Amino acid sequence: QVQLVESGGGLVQAGGSLRLSCAASGRTFSSYAMGWFRQAPGKEREFVAAISWNGGNTYYADSVKGRFTISRDNAKNTVYLQMNSVKPEDTAVYYCAAHRTTNQNLVVTHGEYDYWGQGTQVTVSS
Repeated sequence: QVQLVESGGGLVQAGGSLRLSCAASGRTFSSYAMGWFRQAPGKEREFVAAISWNGGNTYYADSVKGRFTISRDNAKNTVYLQMNSVKPEDTAVYYCAAHRTTNQNLVVTHGEYDYWGQGTQVTVSS
């Protein structure tokens, strides 16, 4: 089993930057592809970004492409989401998730992820 704990959320002005972290427990972190999702009030949870088990493949939602970067450090059991040029519409609770796989394929559907963190709030002011 994997436990995920997000951190780094907060209040940021539009155009600013924020880096989210997700620390994973357990010794099998490198057996999981990782994803970031977000959920704004009154909206469904949506895919943001994903990274393969070794970082060799990444994928982004069109809404964040070119602004956000997902990365991971398997030695630290941590995945990151660097958020640059943030916009008010990026305001949401951000969740990290783990999908057990050791191929390079990435999934964007939240139902295919096996473990989830508790979320961290990101608020972007205009």
